[in-house]
Amino acid sequence: MGPFEYIIEQIDGDYAQLRRTDEPDQERKLVARALLPENIEEGMRLRYEMFEYTILQLQ
Repeated sequence: MGPFEYIIEQIDGDYAQLRRTDEPDQERKLVARALLPENIEEGMRLRYEMFEYTILQLQ
């Protein structure tokens, strides 16, 4: 499964809403921030592979 690329659409408290880049019309994915890299910001691109998120693009 994967890899998939996501854009962080919104950070709301302990959760972030992610949108897949290859399926922009798909519903956003709600992910606990504890599962994401520490220094995330809205607009960043993430890669999801092997149950791990990594930052693709720093702002």
